[in-house]
Amino acid sequence: MASHNDLGTRGEDIAKEYLENLGYRVLRMNWKYGRAEVDVIAHHRDTLVFVEVKTRSSVDYGLPEDFVNTKKERQLEYAANEYIEDSNYQGEIRFDIIAIVFENKHIYKINHIEDAFWPN
Repeated sequence: MASHNDLGTRGEDIAKEYLENLGYRVLRMNWKYGRAEVDVIAHHRDTLVFVEVKTRSSVDYGLPEDFVNTKKERQLEYAANEYIEDSNYQGEIRFDIIAIVFENKHIYKINHIEDAFWPN
């Protein structure tokens, strides 16, 4: 596997642990529908949360969260709608971003942006 894939997988694992430590119940990881994928689907309090995880080894080219563009938001909305329909979910939802930047192999910073966007 390419090193950027390893970094992404590591970031998703870190995000899962981070959310669980905050009391989220992680329901699914890497849930796919068609070409769209949701990195983490979790339940927190009375809300179903769809999380996009962005992991970078530096901010030389920008912050990780800046790479969640309109196209990515639409893909997340598409997958989320299918998940909601499949699971017959009838409650509140939100879309979060968890941005992770590694300072070195073992030290990283997490930026959890709740309600990061609401697709059209």
